Amino acid sequence: MEIAIIAHDGKKADMVQFLNKNTDILQHVNIKLIATGTTGSKCEKAGFKVKKMLSGPLGGDAQIAARVAEGKTKMVLFFKDPMASHAHEVDINMLLRVCDVHNVPIATNEATAQLLLQAIELQS
Repeated sequence: MEIAIIAHDGKKADMVQFLNKNTDILQHVNIKLIATGTTGSKCEKAGFKVKKMLSGPLGGDAQIAARVAEGKTKMVLFFKDPMASHAHEVDINMLLRVCDVHNVPIATNEATAQLLLQAIELQS
């Protein structure tokens, strides 16, 4: 199963901690991670194998949305920073919409992401 991981700058460390906390689930279910560029780099430095797209503001969100639309990406974990403004908000909203259109689960915070991973683990 391919899962996309994205995190705004203020949430990148939280994403790495989340992945570290859930390493067993990720390995047990054989999850392949894709990520926007900077998030992917941070996760790689923490030891995770990640296929990196462009940085979000440079089109990475759109690349992931395309993979969702193609049926390749089955889930998106997007740790949004609600306390910061983002110049590429249009791209973020497009990704959220594409996930809704294609009925792909998307978590925008750690609590929801944890529930989604636990559900995957229960199904395996």
